[in-house]
Amino acid sequence: MNVVMTIAGSDSGGGAGIQADLKTFQELGVFGTSAITALTAQNTRGVAGIFPVSEEFVAEQMEAVFADFQIKVVKTGMLFSPEIIETVANALINKKIDLIIDPVMIAKGGASLLKPEATKAMITDLLPLATVITPNIPEAEVISGIKINSEASINEAARKILAMGTQAVVIKGGHLDGAFAEDRVFFKDGTGFSMSAPRIKTKQTHGTGCTFSASLTAFMGQGMDLKEAIIEAKRFIQFAIENPLNLGHGHGPTNHFAYKEAKGLSTNVKVMSLEGAKSES
Repeated sequence: MNVVMTIAGSDSGGGAGIQADLKTFQELGVFGTSAITALTAQNTRGVAGIFPVSEEFVAEQMEAVFADFQIKVVKTGMLFSPEIIETVANALINKKIDLIIDPVMIAKGGASLLKPEATKAMITDLLPLATVITPNIPEAEVISGIKINSEASINEAARKILAMGTQAVVIKGGHLDGAFAEDRVFFKDGTGFSMSAPRIKTKQTHGTGCTFSASLTAFMGQGMDLKEAIIEAKRFIQFAIENPLNLGHGHGPTNHFAYKEAKGLSTNVKVMSLEGAKSES
């Protein structure tokens, strides 16, 4: 059994955070372990409160898991503070484990999930350890310091983020306009590709970033190479958005069951090399 780990906040509404990660792991047949960084009082309408866990207890959770399990891949979500980021980095620095960073900054309802001063700690302490980071457009702007409003600015932001130490960056295009949502993937060796799918007009998008990065974690935990895992994670989240559960009265959660229920059906995800070669998944 492949074992993976999520280090993130708890979402009492179940659509994002630790809950979304563990649901995704279960659906994809990997065993999920966790370290909780913060508790949130949260539902589809927003975040009512945040109670951060002490960095000492975050470290204790991680130590307990690593002492008993052989972890294949670790993903991070809501880390909240520079102290927690430093703690996570110190726990991972000497471990040869793939690290996926979902740089969670703002909840769907607008609440801040990362202290402003924590961005620097993420860049200096955690990014040099990362296999891949998966920011959306606003997150990529904060990390890179570049305003993204064109293909050229996406490329520039990606180059800057890669220079911070990560081996790959996936800049998700859900916040941009257009009939298609396009994610652009860049690797340290200068190669890359894009993934596009029809944009779906829906409010059922709570936890999309958590779910995408969790499925990427699971696929890598199963042994897929990074490119294959990224493409399959895009398919997972596309199915999850296309088949909404329609729960709650705000931004509802994505459907973590949809990928498995599709039983190998194709999606409308198109994959294209950034050099121009085209294929369909």
